Amino acid sequence: MGRKPHPIIQELTIEKIASEGKSLGYYKDKVVFVANTAPGDVIDVRVHKKKKSFLEGSAIKFHKKSDLRIEPFCSHYGVCGGCKWQHLSYEDQLGFKSEQVKDALERIAKVELPEMLPILGSKNTTFYRNKMEYTFSNNRWLTTEEIESGEKFDSDALGFHIPKRFDKIVQIEKCYLQADPSNAIRNSVDRFAKEHNISYFNLIKQVGFLRNLIIRTSSTSQTMVILQVAEENTEWLNLIMNHMKESFPEITSLLYIINQKGNETFHDLDVHVFHGKDHIIEEMEGLQFKIGPKSFYQTNSEQAYELYKVARNFADLKGTETVYDLYTGTGTIANFIAKSAKKVIGVEYVPEAIEDAKVNAQLNNIENTEFFAGDMKDVFNDEFLAQNGKADLIITDPPRAGMHPDVIETILGIKAPKVVYVSCNPATQARDIALLDEKYKVSKVQPVDMFPQTHHVENVVLLELR
Repeated sequence: MGRKPHPIIQELTIEKIASEGKSLGYYKDKVVFVANTAPGDVIDVRVHKKKKSFLEGSAIKFHKKSDLRIEPFCSHYGVCGGCKWQHLSYEDQLGFKSEQVKDALERIAKVELPEMLPILGSKNTTFYRNKMEYTFSNNRWLTTEEIESGEKFDSDALGFHIPKRFDKIVQIEKCYLQADPSNAIRNSVDRFAKEHNISYFNLIKQVGFLRNLIIRTSSTSQTMVILQVAEENTEWLNLIMNHMKESFPEITSLLYIINQKGNETFHDLDVHVFHGKDHIIEEMEGLQFKIGPKSFYQTNSEQAYELYKVARNFADLKGTETVYDLYTGTGTIANFIAKSAKKVIGVEYVPEAIEDAKVNAQLNNIENTEFFAGDMKDVFNDEFLAQNGKADLIITDPPRAGMHPDVIETILGIKAPKVVYVSCNPATQARDIALLDEKYKVSKVQPVDMFPQTHHVENVVLLELR
């Protein structure tokens, strides 16, 4: 018995932008989410997910195209899953991101808001990322156009995961997210590996040699390349690493990892230096930051500077304050504001990140920062505060999931005059602000666009004690 075909909704009008980069329309009593569309599109939709309150599908025919729509610039648009807003002008993208922040604060936080400051757009809307990660696979995804061409394609691919298909990789020819030499390195490695019959990893069977390629660049023109392999094959490893070393003298840090785990994470694995240094250097306002293979650093360097300037301006430090920087990461914000404060205490749950933070302080001769590793909800308690001093300001920059409720309770108990909340997820930020509303009012809101061509947006909120 054959599988029941997916239902088709005809001539659905897309009404507005929704979450996760999708847009939505209304069909009978349900919301319909559709990716790669814009308000004003009239489309036929093939439904592939049905829930009680909503449907989700993909556009299969356009009866009318929105006036907002522009021509995407990347040949991989709509396939690789990245840069989902290429079909919208950058001006419209910024407008939708501002609405996203405003909607989250009004609908989820339900607090009284001041007038929101205009979103800070990115100077560069392409080639703005300093880190890209690519996957090797012997299970290449073929696009509809490639299938219809009748050509025979190599089954090996180096590129990005297809959304919701971890085992399929789309071959990337040119990515507009990271500047040269990124595309040249990736394409050269791919050609060389295929010419020398070096095996690509099978993500289901967990066999093969080449697994993952990470390219990191910096504003100081340094380049790090990290190759993950699944076997201790010295011949193949030396062959491909020497190829990169000789072909790209601009690589200042050439590293490799032998990863025999079931996934590509490597925070618990040894990183080996094949050539050059074990790090690259990033600079911001005269400060230097050491970036290792496991270090976190904001992926848009230019906009990270703008983001941190907003946080510093909101803090309005006078030089006498004790500042607590929660979720400090590698101490970028802490070290960035240190010269304006009496003391800055950074707390982060990743021990390696804290070691990086300490190194970055030493690198810049900063003596008024202290860094502590541990789970935020466990470390950030009354005893810790008694040892390190009363907080005049709290800066918090949590992961997408937001702050743990225990951390929020501790902040409410501290009653610092000001809290500067930096977030990459306006929804969880709004949820946390609703809890902080008991003692804090929202004084300023500043969205910052770190990720052009995507729906993601950073937001900085100043909270002041009531």
